[in-house]
This record gives sequence, C-alpha cells and structure tokens, in this order.
Amino acid sequence: MNVLVTGATGFVGRRLVPALLDAGHEVCVLVRDRSSYDLDLDVDIYEGDLLEQGSFESALAGVDAAYYLVHSMGSSGDFEERDRQAARHFRAAASAAGVGRVIYLGGLGPSEEKEGVSAHLRSRQEVGRLLGDGTYDLTTLRAAVIVGEGSASFELIDQLTGRLPVMLAPKWVRTRCQPIAIDDVIAYLVGVLDAPETAGTTFEIGGPEVMTYQEMLQRTAEIAGRSVYIIPVPVLTPTLSSHWLTFVTDVPTSVAKPLIAGLKTPVVVENDRIREFVDIEPTSFETAVRRAFSSESSPSSPPVEATG
Repeated sequence: MNVLVTGATGFVGRRLVPALLDAGHEVCVLVRDRSSYDLDLDVDIYEGDLLEQGSFESALAGVDAAYYLVHSMGSSGDFEERDRQAARHFRAAASAAGVGRVIYLGGLGPSEEKEGVSAHLRSRQEVGRLLGDGTYDLTTLRAAVIVGEGSASFELIDQLTGRLPVMLAPKWVRTRCQPIAIDDVIAYLVGVLDAPETAGTTFEIGGPEVMTYQEMLQRTAEIAGRSVYIIPVPVLTPTLSSHWLTFVTDVPTSVAKPLIAGLKTPVVVENDRIREFVDIEPTSFETAVRRAFSSESSPSSPPVEATG
C-alpha cells in the first residue's frame, strides 16, 4: 500500500517507518521541519503542520492508509485544544483525499466522559472520537505505558530509579498498569494494516504482565542493578508531584504533570481480541526494559516524546 506516517520524527513514528518499509509498503512521511527527519530511508518527505490548513494536504494525495501519531502534550498553550484542531484538520483532509484507512495510536483507559479521567487520557480519547467521524475506516489501538528508549513515561521511570534511592511517591503509584514493549506496539501497528478485518475497530493492546507503577519502578531499578525504596504518601498532589519531578528528572513539567495525573486511573487491557487478527509473541517487561537500556529496539536515539 501507499502509506503516510504523521508524527514520523517521534518515538513511535521513527520505528514504524522502517517496519512498514520492511513489510513491503511504500511510505511517505509528514513532518513539521524537513531537516528534523534524519533517518536514511527510501521515503518521500512532506513538510507541513496539521494545525495549519493548506500546509499538509498534498501529503495525502494517492495515499491508501495513513497513521495518525500526533500528540501536542508538552507544547506551549492548551495541548487539548491543539490536539482537537489537528484531528479535525486531518480528518477533513484525509476524507477529501479519499484515504481508505486511518490507524490511530491512542491511550488505554476509561472513556473521556468518566469523572476523574486525566487531561492526557481525555485528549487521547477525544482525538479518537474526532478521527472516527471521517469517511475512511479508522482503526484505533489503545496502549498504556510504552517501554522503550525515548518514551516519556519510561524516561520518568528510568531517571527516578537512577537518581532517587529513596522516593516519596503519590499513593497512586499502587494503581495497576499494563505496560507494552515498543517492539510489540510496532508489530501491532504494522499488523492491522495487513488485516482488513481490523478496519473500523478499536483494540486494546498491552504486554503480558499487569503491575502497579510502584512495581514498574522497582523492577526497572532491579534490572538496572539499582536499589530503590518507595514510600507512597497521600500529600503529593499531581501538581506538587510534577513540580518535584522537574528537579530530579529531565522531563519538563508540561509533560510530567499530565502523566502524573494519569496515575490515578487503572490502565489494563480488558479485551485482547486483537490477537485474533495480529498474532505476536508478547515481549516480557524485563526484556523490554533491557532493550530500552541497550537501545536494541531503536534505529537511533530519538528525543523524549510524550507518547504513551
């Protein structure tokens, strides 16, 4: 197929493009700055911004399927409104271009209408709903924490365990989560494209293990040969926690705050029927962490990006 990848310079996009090429697809990418795409791959590069109508539509000409991997968290201003505008602009352009399929990577968790849903997850769910109103068939994959070098969530875990042997953490670190290896995410993203039965459907994807965030921190520390002691306390609000994180990690407050707010919500796969259409051998959490540390799952060293 002729495939367009938006967000091609991000954590997921940089890995997805070579995987699509390996699967035999013709690929073009949409980036905001052509000079930022430094991978030496046989792809057509289009420059444009989904927030600016008229700047990106040419990238959709002749495209059979498009991947939507755009997320504004960490940008200045209201990231929810930016995500909303980008999704609407893309939906209109993809529909007008006659794109047959769109594949979107969203967030795992309850619907945006439920009380207490974080701004991060609410935005991910809203983008999926907006994209679903296009004339194409939308396939949505919903994931929780993605483990890999360059994942904002994993960078937080890695840096915290590396810099704080004793950690006061919000009581929400005991919330359950189902992390997934970046290699598995890529396998699912490529796999659904070759499975027409997945068109127009939403799937939940996760790794083989369910654990609390506290367990993720402790197991990551153990794999890295570190020692960490975590004390959950009730006084650390999401705002206080995010400001505290800026002192001990390199992840900016604009990214840390919505991620921390999301700790309150369990993110566990409730329906794994995607396995009926895309059969992969799930990567264990330990293997995913070791690959992240050794960069085995990365074609290069991408910047930290808030995706999953």
